[in-house]
Amino acid sequence: MAIRIVRLGTPRGKGEGLRIGTVRRPPRGVPKSEFARQDWYDVWFPTLAPSLETMKQAQAAQTPAQWNAFVRKYTAEMKAHDAQHALELLAAMSQDSDFSVGCYCEDEAHCHRSILRELLLEKGAKLA
Repeated sequence: MAIRIVRLGTPRGKGEGLRIGTVRRPPRGVPKSEFARQDWYDVWFPTLAPSLETMKQAQAAQTPAQWNAFVRKYTAEMKAHDAQHALELLAAMSQDSDFSVGCYCEDEAHCHRSILRELLLEKGAKLA
């Protein structure tokens, strides 16, 4: 049992389980009834997404310094009570369930899900 970190909109992997979208906005132009069928996500969970301002900062980051500023800001946002409870819940669920969390970004190294991976590990999550 474990959490998989995935790119939303890509074909599901074997054993991936429920796909949770940790994104600020649903996919554009896709009817809600098609989200799961088109491999976007089964459940939308924006609690673990960067705020709109922080997301824009990440998208604009072109230098390591700019990216590091985003990392600091997103990490600070994830210290809020709701985010901490969500991280703890997912970490606990990973002990007995297979599921995935993800975002749309093509490059995980330049996406909040790379940071989310570390935050989940800090909470004791089992990752695939």
